[in-house]
Amino acid sequence: MAGIVLNVEKREKIGTGGARATRNSGLIPGVLYGGKRGSIPIEIKAKDVETALRSGKFLSHMVELIHQGEKQPVIPRAIQFHPVTDKPIHVDLYRVEENAEIAIDVVVHFKNHGDSPGLKRGGVLNVVRHTIKLKCQANKIPEEIVVDLTGMDIGDSLHISQVTLPEGTRPVIRDRDFTVATVAGRKAEVEPTTTTAAAPVEGEAVAEGDAAAGDEKKKEG
Repeated sequence: MAGIVLNVEKREKIGTGGARATRNSGLIPGVLYGGKRGSIPIEIKAKDVETALRSGKFLSHMVELIHQGEKQPVIPRAIQFHPVTDKPIHVDLYRVEENAEIAIDVVVHFKNHGDSPGLKRGGVLNVVRHTIKLKCQANKIPEEIVVDLTGMDIGDSLHISQVTLPEGTRPVIRDRDFTVATVAGRKAEVEPTTTTAAAPVEGEAVAEGDAAAGDEKKKEG
C-alpha cells in the first residue's frame, strides 16, 4: 500500500455553487466512483491534496482512502487545476482492489545519454512518450519505466518492443510497436542567398523599345 493517506467526507453541497462553497471552506470537491457502490460526491482538505501532489507519487500510485472510518484503496483518475493559480480544484478517485489489474500511466526516464553516438555528435533526443500506459496489479504499480539510450545514433527510433518493462506489467497498446523516442540531427542553418533581378524577356524588351519610339514620334510631331 502506498504511503499516501487521504481522509474524505461525503459532500452535501453539489453543483457549481456547491463546489465553489466547498473550495471557499478550504476543501477540494471530488467524486469517488468505481465498484458496486456507485459514485459519491466527496470533499478533501486542500492542504492534504497539495501535500500528496508534492510527493510526486499521487498521480501514479494507489492511495489509501479513509471514508467514514473505512479504509479502501483508490487510484486518482483525474485532477483539475486552476488556470491561474495552478492549485487543484477537483479530484476524481477510483475504487480498486489491491490485487486487481488496472491501467495506469507510468513516467518514462532515460539513461546512458553519454553512450548514444547520435547525442554525442550533437543530435537531439525527441521524446515521443513521456508516460506509457501499462496494465499491472494495483498494489504493484512501478515507480518508472527506464529506457536505455546506449547505441542510439542520429535517425534511430526506439520502439516499445525494445524497452524492458517492469516485471508483471504490459503495455495497454498491443496492436502496434509504437515509438517511444527518436534521436534527430540538429536543423542545418540556411545560408543567405543573393537575389538578382531577372533579365527581361526578349519580346518584352522589344515592346518597351517600340513604346519609347512611339513617344519620341509624338514629341516630334
